[in-house]
Amino acid sequence: MLNKLFVIGLPRTGTTSLCAALLAHDFKVAHTAYTRQTFELAEVFADTPCFSDYQQLDHLFPGSQFVYLDRDLSAWVPSVRKLLIKMHSNLSPSGHFNPIIKRCFNETFGLLTHNEPLSTSHLTHCHQQHQQQVFDYFAGRDDLLRLDISQAGSLTGLLNFMGKTTDQPLDFPHLNGGNKVSAWRNIKHPNKVNSSASGPQRRRFFDY
Repeated sequence: MLNKLFVIGLPRTGTTSLCAALLAHDFKVAHTAYTRQTFELAEVFADTPCFSDYQQLDHLFPGSQFVYLDRDLSAWVPSVRKLLIKMHSNLSPSGHFNPIIKRCFNETFGLLTHNEPLSTSHLTHCHQQHQQQVFDYFAGRDDLLRLDISQAGSLTGLLNFMGKTTDQPLDFPHLNGGNKVSAWRNIKHPNKVNSSASGPQRRRFFDY
């Protein structure tokens, strides 16, 4: 039985499309998670802090599964560059984003330390470094699925990996294409879990 599923692909690799698809298959999904209560309530998590903190999450939730999302670099680099430009002011130390978002993005993309953080060479390096670190960490294990959601039947592969067997070839929806980044916010579904869910476990999941 599935414990938790953590999607650890970088932003702009299809995390929103994956999360939306799993909502429709009766999984409780938090596209991002910032409180203990959110981690208690949901079954599937993506984006921040997953792509940055997957090793800690592996220890905190033993027996969980992980999905690394692939996307062709020639498409990913310009897409993530647009995202980082849009987020820039709020990722700064004085920005308004949640501190977890700031930490994850700044650590992964070197936004505060690299001279040209939006250059193609630097973003390519960030992607390759993250990928190598993931593959090294999960080497010899069977709880990581490498997935490209643009491939035909890729949703079927994910559901089978999660133990929800189906022979029907299923594909992912295509959300947040182009410059769009707010598709998840607009989704209304009873299985959608608030990233900052309140309750007895409302404080941040990690101590910073």
